[in-house]
Formats: sequence, C-alpha cells, structure tokens
Amino acid sequence: MPQNLEIRAIERSAAVPTLADDECVTSLHAAVRRYFDLMYDCDLSRFDDVFAATVQLHGFRDGAMQCWSAQVYRDILAKRQSPKSLGAPREDALLLLDFASPTQALSKVQVRIAAMRFIDYLTWHRIENRWLITSKGFHLVAA
Repeated sequence: MPQNLEIRAIERSAAVPTLADDECVTSLHAAVRRYFDLMYDCDLSRFDDVFAATVQLHGFRDGAMQCWSAQVYRDILAKRQSPKSLGAPREDALLLLDFASPTQALSKVQVRIAAMRFIDYLTWHRIENRWLITSKGFHLVAA
C-alpha cells in the first residue's frame, strides 16, 4: 500500500452547481418510463430514444460475463417476444435515482421480462438535451 496516500475531504462551495433542478428530475423520470416501455413492448422504433449509440451492456448470462453493443442489444430485442405480446403482467420499478450533475445520473431499476426479473443499473447522460442510457449493468434475479 502506498505510504504517501493522501485523503482529502471534498468541500462543497458556491462554485459547485446544483446537481439537478426540477426539470432535470422530471425529464429523467420520463426517460426511465421510456426505458420501461421499451422493455415491455420491444418497440424498436424507440430504441434510439432510450439508448445512446455508444451504449455498452454488461451482465452474466448462462454463467458467463457478457458485453453487448447497442447493435447486439437491438438484435436481442428484435428477436425477443415482448412481454406485452405474451400478455405478461407489467412489473417495473425505479429503486434509486442519483445525479452526479445536470448531465449525468444513475438509476437502479427492477424490470420483469416474462418469467425473468432483472435489476439494472443504468448510467444516463443528457446528450443534446435528451437523457440516454450510456451504460447498462444487468443482473438476472430469477428465471
């Protein structure tokens, strides 16, 4: 362990901007709702309104770590029979919302997709005044 490791307290000053105003929070809530809608109906016409073109998704599937690009995930959704088309109950919840700045946030959500339940950590960035997911970490809770 380094001997000269220095730990500094970070002081909040007047120069630090407010993390999120009401409009910022409201618009991110709407973006989370779009994510939930896409997970339920798999309508790919809205994919680019939810995910940034550079998004990466990480999680374990079948015991192995997966890393998917936007295109790979788009293809997965295209092949998936949507929970809506199966008449599956819709279950989604926003569990946590945390702002790093007015242009970056993190959400923790729970989503049911047919018989599977996921916990997703979504990193959001406000790009050209739109909240888009730039990173998704997913965990399959139950199948």
